[in-house]
Amino acid sequence: MAIDALLLSRIQFAWVVAWHILLPAFTVGLSCYIATLEVLWWIRKDPVYQRLSAFWIKIFAVSFGMGVVSGIVMPFQFGTNWSRFSAQVMDVVGALMAYEVLTAFFLEAAFLGILLFGRKLVPQWAHVFAAVMVALGTLLSSFWILAVNSWMQTPRGHEIVDGRFIPIDMLSVMFTPSFPYRLSHTVVAFLVTTAFVILAVAAGYLRRRRHLAESRVMLKMSLGFLSVTVPLQILIGDLHGLNTLEHQPAKVAAMEGLWETGRRVPASLFAVPDEQAEVNRFEIAIPALGSLYLTHEWDGEVKGLKEWPREDRPPVAIVYFAFRVMVGMGLLMLLIVVLGWVLHFRGRLYDAPGYLLLAHRAMPIGFVAVLAGWTVTEVGRQPWTVYGLLRTADSVTPTLTVTDVSLSLATYVVAYFLIFGGGFVLLRRMVRAGPKTAEQDESREPEARPARPLSAVTHSATPAPRQEADDAT
Repeated sequence: MAIDALLLSRIQFAWVVAWHILLPAFTVGLSCYIATLEVLWWIRKDPVYQRLSAFWIKIFAVSFGMGVVSGIVMPFQFGTNWSRFSAQVMDVVGALMAYEVLTAFFLEAAFLGILLFGRKLVPQWAHVFAAVMVALGTLLSSFWILAVNSWMQTPRGHEIVDGRFIPIDMLSVMFTPSFPYRLSHTVVAFLVTTAFVILAVAAGYLRRRRHLAESRVMLKMSLGFLSVTVPLQILIGDLHGLNTLEHQPAKVAAMEGLWETGRRVPASLFAVPDEQAEVNRFEIAIPALGSLYLTHEWDGEVKGLKEWPREDRPPVAIVYFAFRVMVGMGLLMLLIVVLGWVLHFRGRLYDAPGYLLLAHRAMPIGFVAVLAGWTVTEVGRQPWTVYGLLRTADSVTPTLTVTDVSLSLATYVVAYFLIFGGGFVLLRRMVRAGPKTAEQDESREPEARPARPLSAVTHSATPAPRQEADDAT
């Protein structure tokens, strides 16, 4: 593969989006969890919920700030690296992105300050309302961004005039055939990701016998939530697969490493796709099972990759392996949930060291699954930016040189390592400080002139003794 401005621009966009998506994958679910804690604190008056809310609000503030900063870079690239894409589709895409700012971002901005600083300044109902509005804002943001992505995957509601995509029916633009499945699959993935972070933090505290009351509540709430959402995600994923088979069959063929069209196609468990020879090497497969779960019929027909010219096929190996990583993470999630309930019924959920270690180490699996799913979705759409209508090669800025993109890519790599590395250290310090410290910080009178911009969320985020805290983080 030749190294040119197109390839480097794709790598740069992938780098930026891959880091950015980690933040909404966490903050969407976390805002909903904080709203739930606020409602429970309002109704039950149990101070455990208040301590947990104060703790997670601080973490949300830092994560949300990082998400805003990293998110600004993505649309910036539409002008620098993808100007031809912008020139042709912004009559459609620009409107949806504007709606996201006018609804979601403004809603979050309006109520985030109340959520962060208003517990002592507004009535309790107002603070609860602010938490709910922030959560609603994050969900609205997901709605509009996924509307953009779904239109690019299954475009509808437009006409092409002089090479420009002009919207003629905004409802059709918004609610494309893949949108309901993509929205539900992604939002539930975000919620599951957050729930595993909460489960892992609780398990880490329980292993070190710290913050026991708060940890039991977090563990019980996250396990109960995952018991519903993990099986639900598997069901939604199946429905999303059926929709993709109908509208993007080449993507499904790449996910399955399927080259020949046929019925009773096997389910490929593992293989090394050889795109030049159009075969799979070292394949392990189960006969006929592929047709069953892809079409819900033993004799269902599935198109193979050879139905499309080579230039219209997605990169098979990347899609194939990313799909298996996503499915593998989903099965691991289901295993953790089942083991949790087995221990619960045995009365050992809070003191089973093996399970607590597993739950603690499982903190990143939701993020891994999200990245793998995003890779399947976006790489599987190639070689198109607007599926079947606008090629990626025809979307890049024509005046870009390899030197231009190399310099910007190197800058982004260094900047993101610094930003996300620093953010991770800060978040780790907050987790080590724990819920009780967060409650004390929230009850402290605000300083007239804070010493630094993040003093409101880091004032007392001092590390706990190292021996106590290492496993809790």
